[in-house]
Amino acid sequence: MEDLLEHGAARLVELIVRGELSSVELTRAHLAQIEEVNPRLNAVVTLEPERALQEARAADARRSRGEPAGLLHGLPMTHKDTHDVAGMRTTQGSPLFADHVPEADDPLIARLRRAGVVSTGKTNVPEFAAGSHTFNDVFGATGNPYDTTRSAGGSSGGVAAAVASRIQPLGEGSDMGGSLRNPACWCNIVGFRPSHGLMPGASPGNVEAWLGRSGPMARTVEDIALFMRAVVAGTSDVPGTPFLPPEAFLLTGREPRARDLAGVRVGVTLDHGLDVPVEPAMREALQRAAAAFEELGAEVVESRHDFTGADEVFRVTRALDFAGALGALVSDHRERIKPEVIWNVEQGLALTVEQILDARRLLARLRAATRSCFEQVDLLLSPGAQLAPFDVSLRWPEEVDGRPMEDYLDWMRSASILSAVGIPTLALPAGFDAEGLPTGVQLSADHLRDPWLLQCGWAYERATGWSSVAPGILRS
Repeated sequence: MEDLLEHGAARLVELIVRGELSSVELTRAHLAQIEEVNPRLNAVVTLEPERALQEARAADARRSRGEPAGLLHGLPMTHKDTHDVAGMRTTQGSPLFADHVPEADDPLIARLRRAGVVSTGKTNVPEFAAGSHTFNDVFGATGNPYDTTRSAGGSSGGVAAAVASRIQPLGEGSDMGGSLRNPACWCNIVGFRPSHGLMPGASPGNVEAWLGRSGPMARTVEDIALFMRAVVAGTSDVPGTPFLPPEAFLLTGREPRARDLAGVRVGVTLDHGLDVPVEPAMREALQRAAAAFEELGAEVVESRHDFTGADEVFRVTRALDFAGALGALVSDHRERIKPEVIWNVEQGLALTVEQILDARRLLARLRAATRSCFEQVDLLLSPGAQLAPFDVSLRWPEEVDGRPMEDYLDWMRSASILSAVGIPTLALPAGFDAEGLPTGVQLSADHLRDPWLLQCGWAYERATGWSSVAPGILRS
């Protein structure tokens, strides 16, 4: 079973389609792994084994009849608990929805299921996905597979912990201020925040929302690319937004250093010139990653871009989105909602027209600064997080590198600045700190250069090998 669960999604689907492995066999291994490791992690919070096995049998029957197989045919997967799965409890991590069972799939879940995914359960999230630490009053906190006394990150922390602990090779998450990237960095896996408009948004009720993005998490870049081919349907859900065809996400090359990065200019930045505090372990991770790109033949330089205004754009846009999505719930059920969510909603409701217009002007400036940045460099390399995974019992870290944090968003700026800029960003493992905890970096490219970004990330991954280091929970 251990060897089976070490395979990536691409290899597992290949085995199923060729008839060398059944979806039922794989689903049983998936369920057994949940039983083995989840009591120590609290990553999977809802589980429906009978439904999963029924779907797996149906997948095997379709294969035996010779019916066309989707790109994720027969692959068992738990889903982030903010994503509706028809007929399966979906709580949003909130006591208000502790027993909620939706009637329809979210658009992203619908695409995954059309691609052949077997839905087995749900993974833990912070309440309403607010914050980059996974805990709530319904299920408690999720531990890190490399040290269960530490945070797995969030808001896709349950997905990250499940993928890292070999429960599943692939999962879907969402990201507003770093919710795909921070947990990926802390769990030694890969997380991808794609360009706007490539897949169903993280806010299904607001098609114009651009800050929140849906995206994949996996142990390999190859599986990230597979997810994108399965979910990018060749059309955009947002009118007027360009799209990329699924075949654009086919990676090329098979050698250990499959892509020669000679001629690629990688710009390195610690803080985007915005005085973001970053602790030594994450600075060292950035140095390791930069050295790896140099070994791949890339030209590594200091990036001198100017993303002034990104913090204000992020905070204003986030607050406005929270007020629109959750304002009515806070008004009606204030006493049952965590204070960080209430604060964010109130920030949105208090915004003036002048503040919103100022943020729009700053966003236009940021987009010009982005164009200027990528005229100078091809890729942007930055820290994956500002600090190592903190104590799982905390709500959020109140200090980073000796500096106090003003609120629960302040310690996520390394990720949220890039959210405001809006460019596709890939979180990649970058080795381990002195305590054996994972570190990571973010690799960004210009808008809609997602396939090329994954190709470069794949070269980095295969050259470094950090993602192959299994977590302590599998060795204990």
